[in-house]
Amino acid sequence: MEGIRLNKRNFLILHGLGGSGQDHWQTWLAEELAARNYQVFYPVFSNFDSPNKEVWLKELASTLDLIPKHQPLTVITHSLGCILWLHFAARFKKNIASRAILVAPPSPRVILSEAQSFFPVPLDRKSLYVAAEETLFVHSSNDPYCSLEDTIFYKNIGLPSITFPNMGHINAASGHGEWPWILEQCLMTETRAVSV
Repeated sequence: MEGIRLNKRNFLILHGLGGSGQDHWQTWLAEELAARNYQVFYPVFSNFDSPNKEVWLKELASTLDLIPKHQPLTVITHSLGCILWLHFAARFKKNIASRAILVAPPSPRVILSEAQSFFPVPLDRKSLYVAAEETLFVHSSNDPYCSLEDTIFYKNIGLPSITFPNMGHINAASGHGEWPWILEQCLMTETRAVSV
């Protein structure tokens, strides 16, 4: 009996500090994509309440080794997962994904005490251009981990960004379990449209 045929696009979802949990939009998104027969990679990183950057980078590299090459890959990150992606892109300087969506990156100038090894944050446009063919930053106007003023650090990189009004840290605590917009972004064949 032939197994279920998977769609050719792959998705990699990177959680942040504390993981994402069952009520988070990342978990919902993973389930929605899997239900559409996409291959979804959603690793749980070690010691996610007090992570070590080097350990997470190794675990991310190991996960990427499992993902089929020469197939489109979309990377979706949240919070500290965004900073992990920035470090990975800056260190390895190679093409990894067709698209990266970085949701609610923490301010690069406010060091999170539980994740000190992730700071300073590399804000390297060239590395991001190499890592993904397209990158989109997603911010919230009232994110407690990145003020509207501090989003300028990311906007100054010069890649597309969008700021949603009053979505908090865009996590379960701010009411984002189901989030249809991010699913639409993942399913788009033309990746340039980012309408709210």
